[in-house]
Amino acid sequence: MTSIQFKDLGILSYDKALDFQKIHFEKIKALKLQKRAIDTTIETPNYFFFVSHPHVYTMGRNGNESNILLSREMQKKRGIAYFETNRGGDSTYHGPGQIVGYPILDLDNYFSDIHKYMRLLEEVIIQTLKEFGIKGERSKGETGVWLDTGTPNARKICAMGVHTSRWVTMHGFALNVNTDLNYFDGIIPCGIVDKGVTSLAKELSKPIDEALVKNYIIKYFAEIFSTKFINYQELNP
Repeated sequence: MTSIQFKDLGILSYDKALDFQKIHFEKIKALKLQKRAIDTTIETPNYFFFVSHPHVYTMGRNGNESNILLSREMQKKRGIAYFETNRGGDSTYHGPGQIVGYPILDLDNYFSDIHKYMRLLEEVIIQTLKEFGIKGERSKGETGVWLDTGTPNARKICAMGVHTSRWVTMHGFALNVNTDLNYFDGIIPCGIVDKGVTSLAKELSKPIDEALVKNYIIKYFAEIFSTKFINYQELNP
């Protein structure tokens, strides 16, 4: 059975978390090249990091700048950072009360299918939401996890966007738990104008234990990907 090295990074700025991801992403890619060239016995590691970001808007590689409604000046006044990034998708918001998960996986250890990977990521969140009595759903043609799809009240609870190279993944998902949803007013989330956003706390009308949510995510990720979580091992310099 494959294993995933796990660590909760706590609160970390978006740029520092991105640098941290890239180090592990490039490490896996380098090992894959080495394995192909000189040593076929090399095993590539997999990683999974939880993090919470201070207020930040991010834009995916194919995003539309017009989906950021708040000016840079107003972003600065409200303490919101801004970054353009290489993940898929469009505009999104990260902030306190939101659980961000960054799986950095060598998909060759699992399956070489990005579509399947995204659907399984969605399934992890769908099963996690079920533990709280919430029915998460997929929306045709729109990545992520939604509630009440096909109705005028359709709303997104979990955004997803990834980047892959040589079947190695980075970036991941952002699940709104106790998130202040007012910050989404400064963007058109994911460039989708006819659907709203929500959070676990809003749906259940009470604060939610984020540690409990994380435990369910880990549980279902291990089950759905047929893998196991082990403690993170620091990279060698």
